[in-house]
Amino acid sequence: MPEARGDAYFEYLRETGLEEYGSTEGNRGVVVLRRNRAGRAEFLLLSLWKSSEAIRRFAGPEMERAVYYPRDKDFLLELSPGVDHYGVEFDSRRASSRPGRRGGRPRTSRRRTR
Repeated sequence: MPEARGDAYFEYLRETGLEEYGSTEGNRGVVVLRRNRAGRAEFLLLSLWKSSEAIRRFAGPEMERAVYYPRDKDFLLELSPGVDHYGVEFDSRRASSRPGRRGGRPRTSRRRTR
């Protein structure tokens, strides 16, 4: 999106997706990253989830499909159809998280917007 619209989009995110992430059972948090480059604002959302089932509570049965809100098309230059999911291998903020730990790992989802 144009850099000048970045603040307005972030406020819209707070009212829609971030609010819904936070109210979904099994959500463990969201990180919103932003960079301004070449006159555009780019956002990267990392959402943390207890399990794949928790992601489905938010996204529906097709958890690989991106969730968009009615006014997203007013801000975004492109609407990517999917999201990427990763298992968390290590989190320095958690004492119980150790490199190489397996099983029962929390999940994270990534969606990039422009």
